[in-house]
Amino acid sequence: MTATAALLGLEKTSLREQALVALRRAITSGDLEPGRHLVETELSEMLQISRGTLREALRQLQQEGLVSAGPRGRLSVRHLDAKEIRDIFAVRGALESLAARTLIEQPRRARTVGELRAAIEVMEDSAEASFADRIEADLEFHRLLCRLGGNETLVHSWESLEGSIRMSIMFAGAERATRNMGIGRHREIVDAIESGDTAVARQKILDHMDEAAETLVG
Repeated sequence: MTATAALLGLEKTSLREQALVALRRAITSGDLEPGRHLVETELSEMLQISRGTLREALRQLQQEGLVSAGPRGRLSVRHLDAKEIRDIFAVRGALESLAARTLIEQPRRARTVGELRAAIEVMEDSAEASFADRIEADLEFHRLLCRLGGNETLVHSWESLEGSIRMSIMFAGAERATRNMGIGRHREIVDAIESGDTAVARQKILDHMDEAAETLVG
């Protein structure tokens, strides 16, 4: 492989990643609304990338659960129903309560709590930011909750749901979604982890997920 070919490969990867970020953000923010058909010619022109690079990005978004294929293979932004959202949040509750138990059992719990509180501060700082930025700050807290325990299977399971989580956030629009980003709820979870009470931490997380799902579908 020549040096030029290697550089072209990196450039192509960069374009694919940039397209992924742009499309993911457009879906998360609602600019590409649920049910919207994705027309390759239109999107490739908007993003100024080749249709081949666009297809690679769309395949990744399909794997993430943000995009779905219709009967004729036409891609569209995924649309969830109320049952799917409740199911997604029930699985989240199981995963994140397991993560909390793992953190409580660790000898480095104080350090972990400090990192989670720092993530909450980022959420607070994002309170007046764009809706998309608020979503990212909220998701990062929950992603961190799972990562800090060091259980890679748990992290992989949570991340495999991330596209569906993003779509569920968009189900009822920004106003309802932001109700689930309250700082108090997240502080209660961290307080329970800090106290070392596994039962309380588990219940706080399950309650948070149940209430969040009902806020979105109610």
